[in-house]
Amino acid sequence: MKIVIAPDSFKESLSAERTALAIKKGFEEIFPQAQYLCLPIADGGEGTVDAMIAATRGQRITLTVTGPMGTPVEAFYGVTGDGRTTIIEMAAASGLMLVEPDLRNPLNATSFGTGELIKHALDAGIRHIILGIGGSATVDGGIGMAQALGVHFYDHQGYELPAGGGGLTSLARIDQQQLDPRVKDCHFEIACDVDNPLTGPRGAAAVFGPQKGATPEMVIQLDDGLAKLADILKQQTGRDIHSIIGGGAAGGMGVAAHIFLGGELKTGIDIIMNAVNLEQALEDADLVITGEGRIDSQTVGGKAPIGVARVAQRLGVPVIGMAGVLGEGVEVVHQHGIDAVFSILPRLAPLAAVLVQGEINLQHCARNIAQTIKLGQAIQA
Repeated sequence: MKIVIAPDSFKESLSAERTALAIKKGFEEIFPQAQYLCLPIADGGEGTVDAMIAATRGQRITLTVTGPMGTPVEAFYGVTGDGRTTIIEMAAASGLMLVEPDLRNPLNATSFGTGELIKHALDAGIRHIILGIGGSATVDGGIGMAQALGVHFYDHQGYELPAGGGGLTSLARIDQQQLDPRVKDCHFEIACDVDNPLTGPRGAAAVFGPQKGATPEMVIQLDDGLAKLADILKQQTGRDIHSIIGGGAAGGMGVAAHIFLGGELKTGIDIIMNAVNLEQALEDADLVITGEGRIDSQTVGGKAPIGVARVAQRLGVPVIGMAGVLGEGVEVVHQHGIDAVFSILPRLAPLAAVLVQGEINLQHCARNIAQTIKLGQAIQA
């Protein structure tokens, strides 16, 4: 029996790799002779680098870059085992988690550090970059990232715009002549799990700004600035920047990555599944186990477990989902390839305790699932 274990991380508790190993350990207690293939995955957000490193036997590169509020932070990116692909999480350099709650201010927050990670990868000679753009602290339209790579943004007086999204309302001219020429030789894939446009009621400022510390007044200013950016880019490119699907992701990084890097915006899980050759791994599998911290009705909107399940369903392989919490509307996942779902929680407990006990709870739940399968086999016999 071949079992493929392909979970996302259990946020704040376990990485995708540790999640997969805990599930494997539980199953091995009941099916020690089974063939197991652990393929930790992610959907482009937090944990993507670690998942790709684990799946490809790659390595993590650590360096100091400019953090979202302008102070140095220690960030990282991953390189796949074959040395050909870099995986960057925007959150590692420009993430909301890097800023204390009372200091969050998207008028000043910059994505410059993300550009520095890209530049470091280019310096290393890598020309295929996967950029995950979830979890940012910024609503700067990605101009910080572009500035780090040589693009200049000027106001009407010819001064360079300051860091952050607050200065975008003064934008008058964009100069791309000094954009790092190596960008044109690089293949960028942009892992994005939202379809929000750059501006308007569903735009970067209105939807994501408040999560990053924006007041209602800031949201208006930020949206006006992003509109100014879109108008000037339209003058330069002839394209309707406002309507780019996913352009509002990560405070407008979706637009910047598409226009300045030539990146293709894709569903994050699709990029990762392709990179780890998931479909090939599932072709002769008897069972797939996937999961993440929470499975509910929103899981079908592009989250990692559903991406795995859809591939498995196409190949006729049954899928079991495991989660810390089964939320409202979880039953909808059965329409998208997950045949059965299980919560790993054995009892009610405070959140802090649940997070600490995640690994042992996963292992015990996996063992019980395996025992149930064995029981079913005995009854059928």
